Formats: sequence, C-alpha cells, structure tokens
Amino acid sequence: MDSRLSLSTPDTFPIFPYDKPYGIQLSLMQHLYRAIEDKAVAIVESPTGTGKTASLLSATISWLLDDHERAKKGYLNHLATNDPNDWVAVQTLNRRRRELEVEEAEYRERLLRARRREEVMKRIARGRVVKRQKLTHSDGKHLPEEDAFLPDDSTEQEFEDNINPKVKALMQRLANNGTSETNAEEPTCTKVYYASRTHSQLAQVIGELHHLGISATVPQTSEEADVHPPTVRVVSLGSRKQLCINKQLIESGGDLDEKCRELLTGKYGSRCVFLPPREDEMQLLEFRDQILAIPKDIEDLATSGKLSSICPYFGSRKAIRQAQLVSLPYNLLLSSVARKALGIDVTNQIIVIDEAHNLISTLLSLSSVVLDADMIRVSVSQLDAYLSKFRLRLSHDHLLCLQKLRVSLNAIQQFTVEWKKVVSGQGASNSRVTEVMSAREFVGGMGKNIEGINLLDIRSYLENSKIARKIASYSDDKTKKEVTPPLHTVEAFLLALASPSDDGRIILNAEASKDRVEIKYQQLNPASHFRELVEASRCVILAGGTMSPIPAVTSQLFPDMDINRIRSFSCGHIIPPSNVLTVVVQKGPRGGQMEFKFNNREDQTLFGELGQLLLNLVNVVPAGMVVFFSSYRILDAVRRLWIADKTLEKIELRKKVFYEPTETAEVESILRDYGNEIQQSRGSGKSNGALLMAVVGAKLSEGLNFTDDLARAVVVVGLPYPNASSPELKERLKYVSNMSKQKGEKEDAGKELYENLCMNAVNQSIGRAIRHQRDWASLVLVDIRYSLPRIQHKLPSWISSGVKVTGTFGTTMKTLGEFYKGKRR
Repeated sequence: MDSRLSLSTPDTFPIFPYDKPYGIQLSLMQHLYRAIEDKAVAIVESPTGTGKTASLLSATISWLLDDHERAKKGYLNHLATNDPNDWVAVQTLNRRRRELEVEEAEYRERLLRARRREEVMKRIARGRVVKRQKLTHSDGKHLPEEDAFLPDDSTEQEFEDNINPKVKALMQRLANNGTSETNAEEPTCTKVYYASRTHSQLAQVIGELHHLGISATVPQTSEEADVHPPTVRVVSLGSRKQLCINKQLIESGGDLDEKCRELLTGKYGSRCVFLPPREDEMQLLEFRDQILAIPKDIEDLATSGKLSSICPYFGSRKAIRQAQLVSLPYNLLLSSVARKALGIDVTNQIIVIDEAHNLISTLLSLSSVVLDADMIRVSVSQLDAYLSKFRLRLSHDHLLCLQKLRVSLNAIQQFTVEWKKVVSGQGASNSRVTEVMSAREFVGGMGKNIEGINLLDIRSYLENSKIARKIASYSDDKTKKEVTPPLHTVEAFLLALASPSDDGRIILNAEASKDRVEIKYQQLNPASHFRELVEASRCVILAGGTMSPIPAVTSQLFPDMDINRIRSFSCGHIIPPSNVLTVVVQKGPRGGQMEFKFNNREDQTLFGELGQLLLNLVNVVPAGMVVFFSSYRILDAVRRLWIADKTLEKIELRKKVFYEPTETAEVESILRDYGNEIQQSRGSGKSNGALLMAVVGAKLSEGLNFTDDLARAVVVVGLPYPNASSPELKERLKYVSNMSKQKGEKEDAGKELYENLCMNAVNQSIGRAIRHQRDWASLVLVDIRYSLPRIQHKLPSWISSGVKVTGTFGTTMKTLGEFYKGKRR
C-alpha cells in the first residue's frame, strides 16, 4: 500500500455518542483503530460502565468510514496523471469523480426511498386487520410427500442463483459507496462482523448505534449529504426459528429448517408465500434496501418482514454483501458450516467478538459431540426404514453411500457393545467406568467392520447431500415427533471421526449396572476451529468486561501467532479508586487460617470460622451482600452447619438470606425477592438489607448485574478450581502440558491453565458488583492464597492495583469499617 494512503490514528472520534470521552475511552478507541489499520489481533478488557460498546462501535466504524475515503482517493490517484497538459487524462479523472458522486447520491436515494416505503407500511399496518396467512403461493398444487424426502443435490444457493437474469444484471450495476465488484457478483464492501452471545446483547448494540454520531436516516438531498452525519448500513442475522414469519409453517411442528427448505425453490409445485415469485425478485432487493436503510435488531427485522410480507431470514442474507456492520450471535460466526450457509466471507474483514470471556468455552462446546447407544440404535432404525421405503428410487451413488453410512453406524454400535462387555467384567457392579482414546484409536477399534470405507467420503456425502435432514424429516413425518433427531448428532460425530487429529479425544462412559454407554468427542484445542477466522480476517478484536488473565487467552487461542501481532489493552475503571475496596482475608474471627483447599472441603471448624466472619460482615455492610462459594456442595454443607449451630439464625437478624436456586426457572423470582427485601429494609431499622448465597460459575455469577444496593459487598470464599477428576479436563490439561513441553517451555502450561480457569471464574463473579461510574462496593476475598502475587496478578488491573492484604481479622474489620463509614458521609 502507498504509505501516503495509510491511516493515522485520530486524536478525536466525532461519532462517539457523548460530548467528550473519558481518557480511558479515547485510549481504547485509538488502540482499536491502530489494531485494525495494522491488521493485528486486539484483546481488550473494558469493565462494565466504561462504555465498552460505544468505544468498540466508534473505533471500528470510524476506521470503516476513513477506509472508504482512502479507497476512493486511491482509485482516483490511480487515474491521475503528473502531466497537467494531458487533457485526456484530466478529463477522464474529472468525469470519473463526478460519476462516483452521482453513484453515491443514487445509492443514498435508494435507501431513502426504502425508509419512506417502510414508514408508509407502518402507518397502513396500524389501521388494518391482518388476514390469515396462506402456507404457499396458490397454484393448486401440493408438495409431493415422498419426493420431498429424496436426496437433493442442490443447496440453498440455488434460491439465489435462480434470480431472474435481468434482475441479476441490474443488481451488478447498482453502485455501492465503498464497494468493489467481482466477477458477476453483487457488489460488496469492507465490513465489521460484530458477534456476541445472545440476541438481547446484540439488540443493545443496535440500540447503541442510534446514539452514535452517525445518521439513523439517510440525507434527502446531495446538499444535505455534505453536512449530514455519515450513514452506516447494518444487518442483524438470526436463525430461521427466530426470523420465520410463516405462522402455519411454525405451527405445523417438526423440523422448521427442513420444512422451509422444502418450500424454498418451489420445485415440487409449492413455494412459501413470503418468497417473492421468481419473475418479481426485485421485491427481495427492495426489502434488502429497507433492511439497510435503518439499523434493526432481530425483532425489528421480523416486524419489517411482516409489514413487507417478505421473508426476513432471506432478506437479511441478501443484505450481508452491502452491509458495513453485521451483527450476529457467536454460533453463526464461529461455525464454518453456518458461515457457509449464510454466505459469510470473513476474508480481509474486521471481526469483533464481544463478551469474549466465554469464547474459549464456546469454541470447545461447538466442536464437542455427545451421543449414546440409544441414539445410534434409533439412527440405524430410521436409516433402515428410509432405505426400505426409497431403495428403488435412489440412484446407485446415493444407495452406495447410504449403505456405507449404515455399515459405519453398525460398526460404532458393535464397538460400544463389545467395549461395555469388557469394562463390565473389570469393575464392581456399581462402578462407573471411563476410558479415553484418540479418534484414530476409536476408528481403529472398529476394525474389520469398516474396512474399505473411507470416512472422508461419508463426511463429504453427508455435507453435500444433507441426507440426515431428509431421513430425519421422513421419520418425523411418520412418527409425528418434534424432538431433535438423533441422526443429526450421529452425523456430527461421524464428521468429527472423519478428521481425526491429536486435538480431539473420544471419551467413553458406562455404569456397570446399566446398559447405557455414552460416547463423547471432546475438542481439546480451542485454536483449531478459530484459526481459520483469524487467518482470513483483517483484524480480530476480543472484548470483554473481564478478560483477565489475558496471557491465558493469548496462549490458548493464538499459540503459534507472532507475538508482535497481538495487542492487549486493559482499561482502568471510570470509578474513583475510593469507590472500591479489595480485601484479602487471611484470618477468621477466632484466629483460624482461612484456606479452603480441596482437603478442607468438610472441615467443620473452618466452616464455623466462616460463619462468624459473615456474622461480623452483615453488621457493617449495608443493603445487599452477595457471597460466592466454589460449589453447591460447599454451600449446602455450610448451610446445614449454620442451621445446626444457630449462626444462620443470627445472620438473619441483620439480613434476610436467599440462596441460588438449582433450577434456572427460579432465578428470576429469587432475584426479585432479594431486591424487594433490600428496597423494603431501607429506613425501616428492622434489618440491614439482604444476603444472597451463590455459586461461582453457576446461574448468578455471570450475565447479571448487582448494581448499587444489590451488592455493596461481594465475598468470594476460596479459590473455585474446576473438578480435577473430570476426564475432559484431565485430557485438556495433559494436552496443553505436552504442547508446552514440545515447545521447550519451562512452565507447565497445564498447571497454568488450571489456575487460569479458576481465576477467570473469580473475575466473573467479582465483576458483578461495580456497574457504573458512581457505583461502589467492597470485594472480600476469603482465602490466604489470594495474598500470593501470582494470584493477584490474574485479577483485573483495576482491582489488583489496590488489593489490601490484612494480617488479622481485626485489621480486616477496621479496614472495611472505615470504607463504609466514608460512604455514609
């Protein structure tokens, strides 16, 4: 690239939504801007309340807008001449400059028309009665039942390839500011893929866009465009289940994805009423413009589809190429299958993954598969029924591949039966037996049963024919079941077996007293499936409120990357240092050492010491107080003891006690009662708020905000190390240790990972308390091991810099008392 066209990091970000960013916000935006320009990987930690989302959007969109101007300038510079007397070249340059201005004006006008069109439809919708939908376009035909279940070599791309040629030619001529055309494809542009865990979190991102200094509308005239804030084209992506507006299709039950595909092309004589006829595909293009004219979250998109009577799922897919910002949940971005289905190409694009503290666990989960003997048995039964029905109508190639699939399923089934016999004879009658092996060892164990069968061929057939969907759909139709077909899980397992590597393990579990055998494919290396995204994209940004310890993220996701390409940034908090107090408690009220190691998990004396500690804390901590335990088992143990020795009764004289529920459905009611108790106790003089006992890593330690009086103190009891006896964790730690040894590293990476998993859970729990600039709370870490420098270094920087380690319990209470006394002034 011409160095003259490189982008300098800006001193200001005009689109930032507030008058003046805090210093840490400006530093964060500049850090992100430089990372994008330098094609780096950025890992950023920005605590809640520091404007993380606004900073991410401001930095990435500012770079996009600047890059667009750079591209245009570069193009015009290419046409320019150094000879002022070359009037032909000068005229060509001036003409092309005017053409670009006209094209951009025409594109703005298109979006403006689309926005006006939607406003008119909204007004009409307010006064009309919605008629009952038809399932398909009325052509007097119905979907032939049996034909629908036959293997189909076409893909969803056929839907887009069947667009009227004249319309397709028009699409290719449509100008798109900041775009480039490639080989008869619709224009595309550089974009940001913004991913988070849930659609509710992504809806907040779309809401934040409306606060930025960019236009939620488009300028109405070219003159207005000169002074109008820039516009950004946005599309939100979701699944069919979230975006389908065909009520009859939804209510018909079964596999919605497959039923949608059956109505996709209308090749059986029927076509979904919300897919425009092929001779009028321009409707879909106009709906695409309607989507891009104003940012929409998933709910807005579905509503817009209903107003237009056009499928929002395919409309959003059509908008991807021309969108500058694409919001989507984790699974749609991280899965290569999902990206391919949606037509997402991340080459040279910007990827932002928000709430990235969940990224590693998500990557491992997406690539892991669990199935049992019953799933295999049902899958074999479904395949046999399918072959019995359609054998004479299947081509030779399809029949051959299905027979190979049948043999493979039988081989897995036989392997589990024989393995169960062996392990049953080795253990006690009530013992649980576990064996871990590599994928290669598992395939080898099937021996002669699969000789001559290439699992890669089966994998290719399953991916291209989508036959598992057809068989599952046929089975659902006959049994009227609406559960996830087991053949889908078996298919995923076969796909994992077809690419055996040292990164995966097969874990077999069985109880000698039961017939059930569980088979699990466990991915050990989160970088394996993430590498493709990182290598293809221009820049990857991982952002979260708590990313510490950041070196752990780097070592697991980017083990082989040049360290110079990785940039980390940890924001300080916007709250003043006086608003947070972090105390490490080493001694209890009776002088006992506070150390909650695994060997002390049933120490009644230690639990009694902890009870006395909390009894003292509830007398000084106002309003709400949250105590996190390392497990439900520890929580239940201390609860039983404190009931027996009356400690709990004494605590409840000051704060009413609530407990984290084991059922997710009860979380909302517990939190509501907890908050109501705090609210009602204010000024009553009868109590001092409420105390909530929770579990690290469970339902209340992540994703919930204990703002203001809901948590004036967060207490973490012990260090919540994960279960070291878990076969999955054992294999992962062993794998990481072996990798570090092969690289000649002195530190045991397995031990480091084990500790990092613990501290990541701690950081998520203590991060529940401070949620905005004026919030305040104490963080009480109850375990002598928190005094170790290596542990403190794994806390977020805004916490670790101010940790106070108290030698005696008296010092602990004095320090806390002074903190809360200062807050009452």
